[in-house]
Amino acid sequence: MSDNIVGATKHASLQDLLDATPDLVSYFYNDTGSPHAMATPGAAPLPPEFTNWRDEQRAWRESVLLFDQSYHMPETFLRGPDAQRLLNDLGINSFEKFGPLRAKQYFCCNHQGYVIGECVLQHLDDGTLELISGTYLQNWVEYNAEVSGYDVTLERDPPAAAGRRMYHLQLEGPHARDVFAEAIAGEMPDIPFFRMAKVRIAGSDVHVLRHGMAGHLGVELSGPFAEIGRVRDRLLEIGAAYGIRRSGTKAQYSALGESGWFGYPMPAVYTDPMLADYRRWLPADSWEGRSQLGGSLVLPRIEQYYVTPWDLGADRLLKFDHDFVGRAALEEMAKRTDHRKKVTLVWNAEDVARIYASLLGPDLPYKYMELPKSSYSFHQNDEVRSARGDLVGLSKFVGYTVNEAKFLSVAIVAPEFATPGTEVLVTWGEPDGGSRKPTVERHRQTTVRATVAPNPYAKAAQEHKNAALSKATG
Repeated sequence: MSDNIVGATKHASLQDLLDATPDLVSYFYNDTGSPHAMATPGAAPLPPEFTNWRDEQRAWRESVLLFDQSYHMPETFLRGPDAQRLLNDLGINSFEKFGPLRAKQYFCCNHQGYVIGECVLQHLDDGTLELISGTYLQNWVEYNAEVSGYDVTLERDPPAAAGRRMYHLQLEGPHARDVFAEAIAGEMPDIPFFRMAKVRIAGSDVHVLRHGMAGHLGVELSGPFAEIGRVRDRLLEIGAAYGIRRSGTKAQYSALGESGWFGYPMPAVYTDPMLADYRRWLPADSWEGRSQLGGSLVLPRIEQYYVTPWDLGADRLLKFDHDFVGRAALEEMAKRTDHRKKVTLVWNAEDVARIYASLLGPDLPYKYMELPKSSYSFHQNDEVRSARGDLVGLSKFVGYTVNEAKFLSVAIVAPEFATPGTEVLVTWGEPDGGSRKPTVERHRQTTVRATVAPNPYAKAAQEHKNAALSKATG
């Protein structure tokens, strides 16, 4: 490991680091380690597989799968008379009807309208606002709570194997509803999509959020971390009759291809001149200072990796019914007709087989493709090109789903290439033999044919999203 990988610790603030780093793209591409726990084996007390990742993937399509998301998602808890006003002033979402036991996907942008981050926001029945996942966004919220004079208290709960405040368990699959209905005390409440309820399981009070990550109408359960054992045991006891399986980290992180989530884009905080004070507030060893780039897409400037709400399909959540950071820029963006689209790419089976076959040949192999999800860099972006060779977008992590028997990736492409059935080319592997990241071996690049498909890809996930879209914008 080079000295530069820990170079962020030599500077006090993110701004100090940026001032001392002439080529930020090269620095993040070569000399930083991923800040996320999924890149650190053993960071969470969950095994890669409880049985095997193939059967665990099948469970979210054929029976029921229990995800334990208690160890990789940071949380922030906001209370006080100005808590909702703070989030309203920062977020693109409307808060007009946001009362207790409601939830939403919450997005924040910089002053130019590019995404800083996103998370799940829950309004608990005691008035607490809970931000789940999304470290970049939670840092931005904490900064504004601290310096902007809001009457609010804020508590952070970072990912950790011990000492967590809340657990998060998720049931997914065609029998998730059955397991949930039998596990709770009393009748099952009617919970609209992305709404919440409070139930009792094994004598514990449990908050329930209804949503579906892997294509079915699943539920996410949360409560005090000290009570996770008895709630989890009750779900497993009831679920045994339905073929329940527990998800290891391999299956958990491989759900992206079917669900269509474009996780963790590069945070748009490095170049906005109005965020200079924020960068001086952020430590150099923050997530922002340890962001990691990878993949075949190497761009000249860091801001070229930024994304807009339209790129992520979040424009449906964008409401101009309130003032918020980035509103003026987003109002101008809304006039455009050339917004990129989020799609699924289905990778050509012969080309994928050729990548694996290169491991057995005499020449330097192509970039190794991990199963079930090939994730060797936190912000992994691969070139998507037209048949003529023009750059038309970027592709995120690629992974295999046993449910579709295909390799899928989530991509953002120019609108003229977003029609299902369109043929594109993905460049697999990094240029010049690979970067200096310790997760990258010496390799060759290659081109993979891919076909554009709907996002999310799985038919069940697609039907679920379409049926719930109007409710999710509330």
